[in-house]
Amino acid sequence: MVSRVRVWLNRTYAENVFFMDQLRRNPSDRAVEIHATHGDPDSPVLAAADTAELEPEGLSPAAYVEYALAQCARRGIDVFVPRLHQAAIVAHRAEFEAVGTALLAPPPEAVAVFHDKVIAYEAVQAIGVPVPPWWRVRDADGLLAAVDALESRGHRACFKPASGAGGVGFRMITRAPFSLAQLSGFPSPYVPLGLVLEAVRQADEPVDWLVMPRLEQPEVSVDCLTGPDNRIRLAVGRTKNGRRRGFTLHEQWLEPARRIAEGFGLHHLSNIQFRMLGERPVLMDVNTRPAGGLHQLSLCGVNAPWAAVRLALGEDPGEMSPPFLGQDYTVVSGARPLLPVSSPQLRADMPASAPALGAVPAPAAPVEPRTATGARS
Repeated sequence: MVSRVRVWLNRTYAENVFFMDQLRRNPSDRAVEIHATHGDPDSPVLAAADTAELEPEGLSPAAYVEYALAQCARRGIDVFVPRLHQAAIVAHRAEFEAVGTALLAPPPEAVAVFHDKVIAYEAVQAIGVPVPPWWRVRDADGLLAAVDALESRGHRACFKPASGAGGVGFRMITRAPFSLAQLSGFPSPYVPLGLVLEAVRQADEPVDWLVMPRLEQPEVSVDCLTGPDNRIRLAVGRTKNGRRRGFTLHEQWLEPARRIAEGFGLHHLSNIQFRMLGERPVLMDVNTRPAGGLHQLSLCGVNAPWAAVRLALGEDPGEMSPPFLGQDYTVVSGARPLLPVSSPQLRADMPASAPALGAVPAPAAPVEPRTATGARS
């Protein structure tokens, strides 16, 4: 009898309820039990898991590693998919292996390269992957010089943190003064240059921003599965153009993604994003973790989460290709259950084996996180 697989997702995105669904509906018909931890008691991943716990707040990266090792040993975790404190966790891979847990994450060297977007751009440019022009700015003078340079080339300037995930902190610069136009309709990512410069000058410490041109659509997020031998097992592009979503296997997107994933050893699941600068695709971002929209590959007949778990367990799925490309689609929100009690004090008394709420079918259309233009998938 084949034993069940115990998988842990720590403080992951709400959209990964679909990641969890795919693990349970794996084509190997293997039993999977999922453990989830989060800082938010109302995260839907807690309700979707077989067992769930609230994470302690305020732990340093080193303390979090100790917490994670204890979780893996106590829960009998076979595969750990770390998002929070990924860099610290992968640096202790041997210790996790010693307690019987495989990490579904790249090695520390690969995580370090892509933690800082400037280092990442320099590294991928060195292997021939096109990147947009960028400036790293620390103060108001540097910001103004970068914006002037970009605008003189006909670009609209934008900025985002040099280190960070997703669209957090992404803004686009406008020369228009602040007015009621900024207060009508939905909140906008546009910010007046004058206000930004004044805020930077008044700040208590330097900023650390990447300033670059606003890149155009389509955006293509290439989901990659890479083995520990640095060889790609799966690469599929997910296209985004306004509301419309789709899939692509065109080499203008897949070839540079393979070069990055294989060249830097992005083992297991990664997501490599491109947008257009003029007439050519350029790198936008690299995520050393599964993308929130990874589950959408199920529309192409691919169960990428299960293939990744198999690879982490040493069961090589071999080279994979989608049997078909799904039709174009859009994303809509849907309902998922929460645990019945949201108070952390009451949750502390919840039995360790407390089941999730009654299962509900996943929405017919996949759900994707809302992000600012140019943000991660």
